[in-house]
Amino acid sequence: MQLFAFGINHQTAPLTVREQVVFHAENLVEALRDLVDRRPVKEAAIISTCNRTEIYCNTEEPPSAVDWMADYHRLKSTQIEPYLYRLPQERAVKHAFRVASGLDSMVLGEPQILGQFKQAVRTAQAAGTLGLLLNKLFQRTFSVAKSVRSETDIGAATVSMASAAVSLARHIYPSIEQQSVLFIGAGEMIELTATHFAAHHPRGITFANRTAERAGQLADRFRGRPITLNDLSARLAAHDIVVTCTASPRPIIGKGLVESALRARKHRPMLMFDLAVPRDIEGEVGALDDVFLYTVDDLGNIAREGIDTRQNAVSQAEVIIENQVADFMHWFGNRELVPTIRALRDSGERARRHAFERALRRLARGDDPKLVLEHLSHSLTSKLLHAPTHALSHAREDDRDELGRLLSRLYQITRPE
Repeated sequence: MQLFAFGINHQTAPLTVREQVVFHAENLVEALRDLVDRRPVKEAAIISTCNRTEIYCNTEEPPSAVDWMADYHRLKSTQIEPYLYRLPQERAVKHAFRVASGLDSMVLGEPQILGQFKQAVRTAQAAGTLGLLLNKLFQRTFSVAKSVRSETDIGAATVSMASAAVSLARHIYPSIEQQSVLFIGAGEMIELTATHFAAHHPRGITFANRTAERAGQLADRFRGRPITLNDLSARLAAHDIVVTCTASPRPIIGKGLVESALRARKHRPMLMFDLAVPRDIEGEVGALDDVFLYTVDDLGNIAREGIDTRQNAVSQAEVIIENQVADFMHWFGNRELVPTIRALRDSGERARRHAFERALRRLARGDDPKLVLEHLSHSLTSKLLHAPTHALSHAREDDRDELGRLLSRLYQITRPE
C-alpha cells in the first residue's frame, strides 16, 4: 500500500483556480465512491475548503488519482498541473499534521481546519472509502494537532479573517453601530463573522439563507431578522455591509443586482465580503463605483499582516510534528511486514500441528508418554531450526558473517569470539 496526498491551496493557486476544483459537501460522498470505483484507489478522503482542495488516498498508482480530479471537474490536466503539489508517503503524513495544526493555513494557527479534517473523515466513513491506513493517519493527525495547540502558543491571539473583516469595516465607516449588516449563508464562517460584527452592535443584522429555519436560528441568536435568498433583490439595498459565504456553485449576487441596489441607495457606498469558494459575488461587482469588494484571499492577506511571527511557537510545533511523523512512519513500515510475519507464524503453526498429531497417534498406540514428549520436543526443534541452519551452512563466504550476525540478533544469542 502507498499513502499519497495531492491538491492545491492558497499558496500554490489563485482563487480563480481554486474555485474550479471545489468539491461541494452534498457531492462529496458521490465523488469519493467515483474515485475508488473508477481508479486503482483503495481508500480516499477529500478536504475541500475555501483555501484548499486536497485528496488523501491509498493507491499504487498516484498519477491515476491526480488525473481523476481533473476529469471529475471536466478540466484538462494542463489547467491545474502548474498549481498541484504531490506528496508521497512521509511527506503526505507531515503535510497532514502541519495543516491540521494550523501551520499551513492562510492565517497561522487558525482552528477551523481541524474541524474540516474531522468532517472529511466522517464523509469518507459514510462513503465507505476510509480504511485502516487513512483512519490511522487521521486519528494520529487529530492527536498531533491537539498536542501542538496544548503544548505551544501557536493559536495565541490568532487574527482571523472574520476579525480582519471587522477591522476593514471600521476603517471604511466611522462607526459600525450606524451600519446595517447582511449575512448570506448559515455555515461556520458566517456564524464566526457574525459573532465579531455583533460585538460592535450594528444598527441592524439580517441573515439570508436558502432555508428560512437556519436563518431564523442565527437571527434568534444574534437578535437579527431572517430572510430567504429570494428576498435579496428587494432587501439588498437596505444594507451597508454584506458578508456572504454559501456553498452555491454559481454566484448569487450579480453586477446587475448590485447596480440596482446602489441606485436605490443613491450611491451610498457598500462594503462586501465574499468568503465563498467558488465566489458568491460576480468579480465585475468589484469594479463598480461605491462598492468595496474583498475576497477570501484579500482578507487572508490582511489577517497575516496583523499576526506576530511567533517563531518560537512555530519551531516548537515543528519539533512535535517531526517526532510524530517518525513514529507514524515506523508503524507504517511495520505494516509492510505483516504478510511476512503472518507467513512465518503460519509455517510455525503447521510444524506444531503436524508434530502434535504424530504425538497423539503414538500415545494412542500406547507408547511411553515420556518418550513421546521427548520425540515431540526434538521434532519441533529440528523443524523450526532447519531453515536458518540450512541457510547458514550453505551461505556464500561473503554473506556468511552478515547472516551469522542477523541470526544472532533474531535468536538473541551471543556469538563466540
